[in-house]
Amino acid sequence: MHKDKIQKTNAARLLDKAGLEYELVPYVVDENDLSAVHVAEQLGENIEQVFKTIVLKGERTGYFVCVVPGDAEIDLKLAAKAAGDKKADLIPMKELLPLTGYIRGGCSPVGMKKPFPTFFHTTATSFTHIFVSAGVRGLQLKINPESLIRFVGASTADLIAQ
Repeated sequence: MHKDKIQKTNAARLLDKAGLEYELVPYVVDENDLSAVHVAEQLGENIEQVFKTIVLKGERTGYFVCVVPGDAEIDLKLAAKAAGDKKADLIPMKELLPLTGYIRGGCSPVGMKKPFPTFFHTTATSFTHIFVSAGVRGLQLKINPESLIRFVGASTADLIAQ
């Protein structure tokens, strides 16, 4: 696949506008396996560098976003604590598209309909680059985590179950 054949996503256009360096990396989608583990296998990359974007709702603070390593399980208590809440839950799948503009398997921390408080797991900054969804299934952004965290106004926190 030629670079110029890859359709730019809204997330990519926002990064372009901000002058951030990134690479769009396509992969083969398996509709029966939308996991980040599958994405990492398709990319031939370390699963610890392929991050998934999860949208949650705190009982008092409202919606927020967590970006965690692809094979990790989010710890809802730690996520709530990061967001300044006591309790948080994953949002129902049917709320994802109307809330963020993205579908499951294609949810990017960049370019959601509204900016939400965003938290990256602390391991993100230990890599020179990480992968996150480019906003559609079948396309990842390869990007410097510190640039991405700054761009989306995120902070880092311990978010995963040990």
